[in-house]
Amino acid sequence: MDDAAVLRSDPAPGICRLTLNRPKQRNALSVELMTALEAALDETAGERGLRAVILSAAGPAFCAGHDLKEMTARRADADAGAAFFAALFAQCSRLMMKIVRHPRPVIAEVHALATAAGCQLVASCDLAVAAEGAAFATPGVNIGLFCSTPMVALSRNVGRKQAMEMLLTGEQVPAARAREIGLVNRVVAAERLVAETEALAALVASKPQGTLKLGKAAFYAQAEMDLDAAYEFAARTMTMNMLNAEAEEGICAFVEKRHPHWPHEEA
Repeated sequence: MDDAAVLRSDPAPGICRLTLNRPKQRNALSVELMTALEAALDETAGERGLRAVILSAAGPAFCAGHDLKEMTARRADADAGAAFFAALFAQCSRLMMKIVRHPRPVIAEVHALATAAGCQLVASCDLAVAAEGAAFATPGVNIGLFCSTPMVALSRNVGRKQAMEMLLTGEQVPAARAREIGLVNRVVAAERLVAETEALAALVASKPQGTLKLGKAAFYAQAEMDLDAAYEFAARTMTMNMLNAEAEEGICAFVEKRHPHWPHEEA
C-alpha cells in the first residue's frame, strides 16, 4: 500500500480493501479522491477472481462529505464556481452509481463519523458494518446546503420519515440507531470491526459468484420498477438463473444431500 496516496488498495485473495486515505481532511471527497475511487472500482469490476470489495477509511473519520475548502476556492472562478460545482456533483453521482453497478458486493467498514456525501457513500454500498462508536449525519442544512445528492441514496435505504428527520435536522445518528433504521447491517465493538467485516466479506465470497452478480444487478433494477413490472422482471431473471450451471449444480447437490461444487466462474 502507498501511504501517500489518497486511496490505498490492499488486495487479498478474493477480496480487495479500498481505504480512503486523507485522514487530515477527514477523508473529504476531493476531486482527486473521487477520481481515484472511480478508477479503483473500474479496475476491480473486471478483475478475475475478485469476490468482494471492502471500503474502509484511515484516520479519525470515515468520510466528512465533500471537500468544502476545495469547493469554496472555486467561488473565485469567473462563473462563481458554477461549472466546477456541476461537474463535482455529477462526478459524485457517477461514483455512487459505480458502487451500485459494481458486479461484486461492496461492503462499507465504518469506524467513525460519516457525514453528508460520506453518509451517501455508506448508503450506496451493498452492505455496511459499523463500529459501536460510529455515527451518521446529513448536516448540510446547518450550513445552508441541503444534502440533496446524499438524499438519493439515504431515501433508498431508510424509511421516509427517518430520512427526512436526518435531512431536516442535520443531527447525528449513532450506530445502533443507524442499524434500527436500515442504514447499516451490523454494529460491532470497535476492536472487532475489521475482523467482523472481513468475515462478512468471506461469507459473501463463498457463494456462487455468477449468481451473486446476477442477483445484485436484479435487486437494484427491480427496486425502481412498479410492483407488476418488478415481478415480471424477477420471473424472467429467475428463469435465466435456473438455466445456468450454478443453479443446476446447487439444486442437484441439495436434492442429493451433498455439498455443491460450484463451476469455475471467470466474470
